Amino acid sequence: MLESLTNFFAQFPPELATVLMAMTPMGESRLALPVAILGFKMPIWEAMFWAILGNSIPAMFILLFAEKFHKYIAKKSGFFAGKWIKTLARAQEKFAKDYEKWGLIGLMIFIGVPLPGTGAWTGALAAFVFGVPFKKSWPYVLGGIIIATFLTLLVTVGIGAIL
Repeated sequence: MLESLTNFFAQFPPELATVLMAMTPMGESRLALPVAILGFKMPIWEAMFWAILGNSIPAMFILLFAEKFHKYIAKKSGFFAGKWIKTLARAQEKFAKDYEKWGLIGLMIFIGVPLPGTGAWTGALAAFVFGVPFKKSWPYVLGGIIIATFLTLLVTVGIGAIL
């Protein structure tokens, strides 16, 4: 899989490819960092910078514009409105217990655990669902992204040393 991703993104400069991979909802830094370090042979700190940047962009847009998008889509009916409502419900379901128990620290931990279903996309949507404004949520979202990137780095460097 690593080789096929590296081949697909080979048409882009490694920095741009890393940012684009980190922007994907399922990949985030969990995908971008290993590909940048092991596939593109990028220096660790450079790979971390581009992965954090790429992971931050969609989270920031979600936090800034989810409310406007929600108001717009709520006026519509159909496939996209239904998908949006299901996505918000899933984010709320995944994060509700953590938020009730830990508040914004729980948001940061939720984002910081680099497992499927957690991450900046889901965390930013959860912040929107729970009505946390951008100024309050952004530092915790960014903190979670940085934690997830460091944890992914530990796994990546460990796997690289084993291979």
